[in-house]
Amino acid sequence: MDIARHLSLIDELCFRPFPAEHGSSDGGTAGPGHFTAVLESSHGPRDGDRGERAVAVEQYEKERDALYERLAPRWGDTDPWNLQTVLLRTEREEIPEPWAALSAHARVAYLWEAPGTGRWVAVAVADRDEEDEVRLLAVVTREAPP
Repeated sequence: MDIARHLSLIDELCFRPFPAEHGSSDGGTAGPGHFTAVLESSHGPRDGDRGERAVAVEQYEKERDALYERLAPRWGDTDPWNLQTVLLRTEREEIPEPWAALSAHARVAYLWEAPGTGRWVAVAVADRDEEDEVRLLAVVTREAPP
């Protein structure tokens, strides 16, 4: 766990210019108006070992919560944001990126509007897909959450 490194990257993404085209960035993805950085990642599913996956989910949830503990004094306390409601809305309406993708991969996020940046920041654990690796994500975007 390298919370200082994660915080440094989040701070950098709050001021880094957004790319004009979709592509990769910081182990994740980027596009016009948003970055999704992979802060930590498991090595993917290993022969369906649910025990290893559960350990990775628990570890990354602790890291997400540690990031919350460091960001909340700076940007304010916030309740966890249930991404299930966003995911359900994608079935009947167009949800902008990066929120649609985040809701497809993660269940809960902490969310702030970073003062003075014009950007929103979310931290979440991507663990919805049992066949995919578990990832700790930081999303930085100018798109307000839906």
